[in-house]
Amino acid sequence: MDKSVIRQQMRQRNRALTFEARLEASERIFRQVERLDRFATAQVVGLYCALPDEPPTAAVIDRWLALGKRVVVPRVEGDWMRFFDYNPATQVAGSFGIEEPGAEAVLCRPEEIELMVVPGVAFTAVGDRMGRGRGYYDKYLAQNEFKAPTVGVCYYHQLVDALPVEPHDIRLDEVIAG
Repeated sequence: MDKSVIRQQMRQRNRALTFEARLEASERIFRQVERLDRFATAQVVGLYCALPDEPPTAAVIDRWLALGKRVVVPRVEGDWMRFFDYNPATQVAGSFGIEEPGAEAVLCRPEEIELMVVPGVAFTAVGDRMGRGRGYYDKYLAQNEFKAPTVGVCYYHQLVDALPVEPHDIRLDEVIAG
């Protein structure tokens, strides 16, 4: 199936979920992430600030900060993204309407991240991932300095049997659906 068709179908399915259903799914997803040994041992966790059709992360960020985790979130800079400490005081409306760290946020180097939680449009059980089409995560995860385990998170309907995969696509270590 064509990537644009998959993206369109998933966008429609995601938008069909009620706000309450998204919150419930997010809670199931991130409780599973929290049960991972990789999460228990990680001090620095990469996470995303959710778009309206992605599993919400606001409550998760607060919970993980309260657990003493250093939560880092992405900022898009041209064709690249970098991760910065999450601090509500430094967050601004950024690229594509996504909340992201502002100019005064503290940079996190790729080698400091100990677990990366990755959003996407669709996933397979073996870790293939389709993003929104700009390749930000693939480029970030492909850096030599980045060594952390990766976990894709999605709604159940975003887990599919197969996806068109290209050589630059980075396979994730695990996928959790809720």
